[in-house]
Amino acid sequence: MFADIIIDIQHEKLDKIFQYRIPESLEGKLGPGMEVLVPFGKGNRQTKGYVTGLSETCDYDLSKVKEVAGISEKGVEIEAKLIALAAWMKENYGGTMLQSLKTVLPIRQKENAKVKKRLRLLLDKETGKRQLHYYLEKNQKARARLMAALLDDAELEYELVTKKLNITASVIRALEEQGVLCVETEQVYRNPVKQTVKETYKLSYTQEQEQIIRRFKRDYEAGLRKTYLIHGVTGSGKTEVYMEMIRTVVDMGKQAIVLIPEIALTYQTVMRFYRRFGDRVSIMNSRLSAGERYDQMMRAKDGEVDVMIGPRSALFTPFPDLGLIVIDEEHESTYKSEQTPRYHARETAVRRAQAEGAGVVLGSATPSMEAMYRAKKGEYVLCQMKNRSRMQQLADVYTVDLREELKSGNRSILSRKLTELMRDRLDKQEQIMLFLNRRGYSGFLSCRECGHVIKCPHCNVSLAVHRDGKMRCHYCGYTQPRVKKCPECGSSHIGEFRAGTQQVEDIVRDTFPSARVLRMDMDTTRQKDAHEKILSAFANEEADILVGTQMIVKGHDFPNVTLVGVLAADMSLYTDDYRSGERTFQLLTQAAGRAGRGGQKGEAVIQTYSPEHYAVVAAAAQDYEAFYEEEMRYRELMGYPPAENLLALFVSCENENMLEKGCHYLKEYILRVKGKRRADVIGPASPGIDKIKDVYRRVIYVKSADYDSLIVIKDRVEQYIEINSGFDKMRIQFDFNPL
Repeated sequence: MFADIIIDIQHEKLDKIFQYRIPESLEGKLGPGMEVLVPFGKGNRQTKGYVTGLSETCDYDLSKVKEVAGISEKGVEIEAKLIALAAWMKENYGGTMLQSLKTVLPIRQKENAKVKKRLRLLLDKETGKRQLHYYLEKNQKARARLMAALLDDAELEYELVTKKLNITASVIRALEEQGVLCVETEQVYRNPVKQTVKETYKLSYTQEQEQIIRRFKRDYEAGLRKTYLIHGVTGSGKTEVYMEMIRTVVDMGKQAIVLIPEIALTYQTVMRFYRRFGDRVSIMNSRLSAGERYDQMMRAKDGEVDVMIGPRSALFTPFPDLGLIVIDEEHESTYKSEQTPRYHARETAVRRAQAEGAGVVLGSATPSMEAMYRAKKGEYVLCQMKNRSRMQQLADVYTVDLREELKSGNRSILSRKLTELMRDRLDKQEQIMLFLNRRGYSGFLSCRECGHVIKCPHCNVSLAVHRDGKMRCHYCGYTQPRVKKCPECGSSHIGEFRAGTQQVEDIVRDTFPSARVLRMDMDTTRQKDAHEKILSAFANEEADILVGTQMIVKGHDFPNVTLVGVLAADMSLYTDDYRSGERTFQLLTQAAGRAGRGGQKGEAVIQTYSPEHYAVVAAAAQDYEAFYEEEMRYRELMGYPPAENLLALFVSCENENMLEKGCHYLKEYILRVKGKRRADVIGPASPGIDKIKDVYRRVIYVKSADYDSLIVIKDRVEQYIEINSGFDKMRIQFDFNPL
C-alpha cells in the first residue's frame, strides 16, 4: 500500500502530492488527515506531512519511493482535521485534492510578524544624570535628547522615539552598545477590528428565545450535537439567540464560528458580538490584508480568539476545540462556492461539526428549501420564532401593479403610492430604504424599431450603460462608448431599459431635492471599509434615503427605517433558473423585514408587473409556509432539489467545435456508466450565458434522487477525463445541486 502525502503546506513550491510506501508495521493504521513523519529531500531529513489518500498503485519508479517513518506523536493536529475535511470535499464535490486543500487551508504562506519595539533604560537615575551631563558636554544633542526622555520615562515606545523625538536608529544603536539602554521586541497580532469595548450585557429574552436557548443548552450539556434550524421572522432576535448559544459553548472552553453571507454585514454583526464577548472576537474576510488574515488564523490556532465571524471562508478557521458553527441567513446563495470544489458551506459545516464533535445552528427568516425539507424530514431540529423580539408588528406590505401605473400615465420608476409614502416619511424625519437588484446607471440599450440589444462582443450578455457615457460588460470588463444609432438597422430610435441604482439615485434626488441620499452597490463599496462607512453614516442618520442592491436588505437593523420600497420585483422573478421564485420570495420578505424594527410601525411597497405570482403574494403576506408548500409541489413535479439531486458538468473551451464533440462523448459515457441507476441525463445545453471572454460554455445535467449515485458517476467521469488527452484543452467543473 502507498500513502499520498502533502509536505509542509506553508511552502508554495511543495504544494503537490508525494507518494510513500507504507511499511508493514503501519498497514491498517493510516488514514486521510493523519499527521506522519517522512524522510524528505536529498538528506532524508525527517519532515512532517499529512496523509491525503491511500492507494494500491504507485505512479513513480518503485526503487526511488521512500517509506513512511512513523505517525507523529503529537496526535491529531488542527491541520490534519481540515485535511480530512478536504478529502471529503474532493469526494463530494469533485476537483483535485490540491484544489480542496487550497480551500480549507487558505493561509499557507507565512507573513512577516508584526513586532512592537520599546526602549528600556538600564542605568539608575544617578548614573543616568551623569551620562546626560557627559553628552551635553560633548555637544551630542540627539543622544542627550534621548537620555533626557529616558530619565523622565524609563520605558519608551520605539516609534515615539524615532518619529516624535527625531532620533535615528544609529543613535539608539550607539546607546545600546554603551549599555545605556536595551531594545525589547514583542510580537503583536494585527487586529482588524477597531472597537474593543466590552459592555455589561442586560439579558432579557422573549419566551420563544428562552425556549430555544434552553433546548440547545440541555442538549449540549448532555453531549448531544445536533443541527438546529431557527426559522424566525425578521426582527425576532435570532442574533441574541446565537450569542447565548455561543456563550454556552465558550463557557465550556470551546470556540465558535459565525458565518454571515456578505462582507457588508460584518461591521454591524461584529460590533454586537464585541459588546458581548470583548476582544475574544475576530473577523475573517477577503478585504483584510494578507498579514491581517494570517494573524487572525494564528490567533485562532493559539487560543486567543473564541469567536470568528466572516463569510464562507471563515468556516475553515483552525480552532483547536471547535464547539459550534452558526450560519446566519443560511438561505443566501453566497454560501455556495463558485470555484472548484463547488462546496456548499451548509453541508460542509455539518460535515466538519460531525468530525469535531460540534453543533450547527442555521438561521433565517426565509429558510432555503433544502434546509426546511431536511427539518421536516427530521434531519434538523426545527425551532420557530413567530414574533419580533420587542413585539413590534411586521410591516404592512402594499403591492403596486406597475401595469396600472403605466396605464394611468406614470412612467417613473417610483409609483404614486411609494412617492406619497416617501414624502410622508421625509416630513416625519424617518428613514427610507429603496431596493433594486441591479447596479449601474441603467439596464441595456435596445433599438425601438428592430429590437436589437447592444451586447458584449466577448460574452453573450447585454452591455450596461453607465453615467460616464460608457457601456460596460459586468463579466469581462469590456468597455465601449455609448452608441447613438442601431448597428443592426441604422435607426436612431435607440434607448435604455432604465433600471439601475445610479439612475434611481438621480430620480430620487430630482423628486426630493432636500433629501440626503446614499447609494450602496458593488460600485460604491470597492474600497476597504466602504461598507462600514456607508452603513455607519446611515445608522447615524446622516442620510434620509439609502438606495441599493440586495446587499442593503440582508440582516441590517436600522430602528428609524419605517419605509422600504422594492422597485422592480420582477428582475429576480424571470431569470432562467428554477430557483427564481424562491430567490424572489426571500428578497421581498427580507426587504419588507427592514421596516419598522424600532418603535414606529413599518410599511413596505412592492412594485411589480406580476402581482398575482405566488412568490409575490406569499412575500406580501409574509407567509413562508404557503410559499414552501406551493414551491415544493413544483420541485417534486419537475424532480428538482431538494426533491431530487442535480449534478451539473460545466464544460468550457475556446474552440466551439471541439466543445460540441467533447460534450457528445461525455454524455455518451455518462449514459453508459449510469447503467441501471435511476438517473436522467439532460443536455448538453447552453448555460445562461454561452460565451464569456471568447470562451464557449455548455452544461450537462444528471438528475437522480440518490446523491451517492451522482458521486459514483462523477468519480467515473473524472477517471474518463484523466485517461483521455482529448479533454486537455477543455475546462470541466462539477457542481452538485448548483445555484
